[in-house]
Amino acid sequence: MCSDFDNQTMEYFFLFVGSAIIILALSLFIKYRLAMETKSVDSSFRTQKNEAGGIEFVRCPMCNTPLAKNEDMFSRIYRPMNTPDQRMTVHGCPHCYPRPEPSVKRICPVCGKQVPLDGCLNARLFNRTEGKKHVMITGCTECYKK
Repeated sequence: MCSDFDNQTMEYFFLFVGSAIIILALSLFIKYRLAMETKSVDSSFRTQKNEAGGIEFVRCPMCNTPLAKNEDMFSRIYRPMNTPDQRMTVHGCPHCYPRPEPSVKRICPVCGKQVPLDGCLNARLFNRTEGKKHVMITGCTECYKK
């Protein structure tokens, strides 16, 4: 009688340990798989640090579309080139300029109005001596019509 109880206890113990190992292996596999999928999606987009120190996507200021690593903004920087503060116009990204993709709207981040295809955002470019350059959007062609 005692040996039957010990055998049954041992069977339950091995069943419990075996199921715990299978669950652990399955959860590690799922975590690894999700990490690989997230890494492949995130690695194709440009990222930057925000004020809080977190990572966020670089987005077009006109249409708010995240930019891929191979996509650039269409903009113009005006002379003089050696000053710390320059005038600049931003025309958009490949998703909204020269022709917007379907369902992409060109919206001014300052006034909230829709920017026409021949319009642009007016901005100031700050050339810092250390670190990255900084762009401050001051309005759009619709803002400055008044």
